[in-house]
Amino acid sequence: MTSVKRLIFNVLVLLLISRTATSFAAPKADLWPLWAAHDPDSSETIDHSAWNAWLGRFVVISADGINRVAYARVAADDRKALQVYIQSLAALDISTYNRADQFAYWVNLYNALTLDVVLEHYPVQSIREIKSGFFSFGPWGMELITIKGEALTLDDIEHRILRPIWQDARIHYAVNCASLGCPNLQRQAFTAANTESLLETAAREFINHPRGAKVEDGRLVVSSIYDWFEDDFGGNDRGVIEHLKIYAETDLRRALSNVDRISDDRYDWQLNGSLPQRQEAGKSGADPHNPE
Repeated sequence: MTSVKRLIFNVLVLLLISRTATSFAAPKADLWPLWAAHDPDSSETIDHSAWNAWLGRFVVISADGINRVAYARVAADDRKALQVYIQSLAALDISTYNRADQFAYWVNLYNALTLDVVLEHYPVQSIREIKSGFFSFGPWGMELITIKGEALTLDDIEHRILRPIWQDARIHYAVNCASLGCPNLQRQAFTAANTESLLETAAREFINHPRGAKVEDGRLVVSSIYDWFEDDFGGNDRGVIEHLKIYAETDLRRALSNVDRISDDRYDWQLNGSLPQRQEAGKSGADPHNPE
């Protein structure tokens, strides 16, 4: 991307982002044509085993239903292994792969880069403390990696590659922003073979957790994700509710049948750090919003 285009895109992002603690507006999907190239006949696959092992070691399933990252346990060698994996992806010519492998590539790269930037600044209470500029909301505008001679940001990967190319609302359950309010970071790497099952699992986990959707006293409260990205979920309250119904389990589905509008939306930006071990075990009285 030329410096002029980068400047224009970043200005648009800044104009869309609210700088208050309670409000946030996401960039629109805007295709970067360079990354649309693919080879539908390719049978080449990408090795994500190092990332899979890393996730299995440091992503912890908590009793409150939120997957947390044990940032404090990541040693220098562990972070180096993460960075080696990231650079192995950067070295690939992703345009020579099929769409399924490309999807897994970009999701895994996004999540690995997010964890790496958090680790670079750790300890922090929230990813929003990591600034890419004076007016920035967080690290999403930072140029974190160079691929095919182009510097990319997390915003580029999500809003200029993943969303416009695949146009699948479930992308929001796959990419992770290192916050308690975000859908779970899966403990497996995405691959061409498991993407569909992981997307379905992630959607079902999030929607049936109170941070995804809940109905209290006849009022539907949802994650702010459904407000920020409403266009990806049907463009209005009805579209969001219909999407929720697809994955809602019995009690939530019954409750959703009695509402026709969203009353409120919420999001917890606290870091998704792991709880102390005694709290991970589900000890009564544990505060599920107390990061490590």
